[in-house]
Amino acid sequence: MNFRRLRLNDNLRDLVRETSVSVNDLIMPIFIKEGLKGKNEVSSMPGIFQFGEDTFLDEVAELIELGVKAVILFGIPKLKDSCGSDALDENGLIARSVRKIKERFGDKILVITDLCFCEFTDHGHCGIINPKLKTVDNDATLEISAKQAIVHAKAGADMIAPSGMMDNIISTLRKALDENGYSHIPIMSYSTKFASSFYGPFRDAAESAPVENEYVPKNRKTYQMDYANRFEAIRESIEDMNQGADILMVKPALSFMDIIREIKDATKMPLCVYNVSGEYAMVKNAALNGLIDYEAMMIEVLTSFKRAGADIIISYHTKDFAKLGK
Repeated sequence: MNFRRLRLNDNLRDLVRETSVSVNDLIMPIFIKEGLKGKNEVSSMPGIFQFGEDTFLDEVAELIELGVKAVILFGIPKLKDSCGSDALDENGLIARSVRKIKERFGDKILVITDLCFCEFTDHGHCGIINPKLKTVDNDATLEISAKQAIVHAKAGADMIAPSGMMDNIISTLRKALDENGYSHIPIMSYSTKFASSFYGPFRDAAESAPVENEYVPKNRKTYQMDYANRFEAIRESIEDMNQGADILMVKPALSFMDIIREIKDATKMPLCVYNVSGEYAMVKNAALNGLIDYEAMMIEVLTSFKRAGADIIISYHTKDFAKLGK
């Protein structure tokens, strides 16, 4: 067969293209920093900013104008303590931010809240520390995670996305939401989240790098997944599906195309991937150094996620992609 007949020009290639990406598939992360005036570019993530409470609504407005349908919020509070108490405050940073978006924009954009404690704790880990085990206390963290979910729901969040990789987090949150009158709020689970080296720039943006001390290591390997484990990765997502997750996720994305495809095939669930900070930074910095065509590489990377089985993509490229009008 002559395969090249259908590659002769753009119109033919577009006609037979099997996979495409649109702005409707994308979610833009937004970092909101308490006490910051204006905005501050993240040095390790060119083009990505921390926003003060005086500027983040302008960013949301611009995203809406570009056709972006959803944002996911990350908060950087002034107060950081051992249990992340600002995340449990109905007047805390994320709760205030959700209310402000909903008051100004209503349903013009979907507001997803990252539910975790790493940005809110002084130790940078994703929950309450158990010093005896030298890791996060899973069950104690479930209790405060349920409280955080209710705070987000009361503020007006459209979707909650727990990212801490606590065992049984989905069943815990589903029960808490349902019992408090929020059975309509979906949960997007970080169902297969690897302990990855690709998160470094995010920790600059969210100011959430884990510290090392006598009680805890300087990594999250005791509760995030070993990136070498394929079958465990699939089991993790199936477990969250069974607990009631509405959307599953693979994070990171670029090095885990095999996992994306296998989870999609095994579950047939809506599947999100997180195109994480290190993946973004590599592409962006390669472009800034004249090594690649940024627009072409960005589209190729995003398309590869869809081809592998992703329905939804959280990506720092979202705004740049939206400007293309696709």
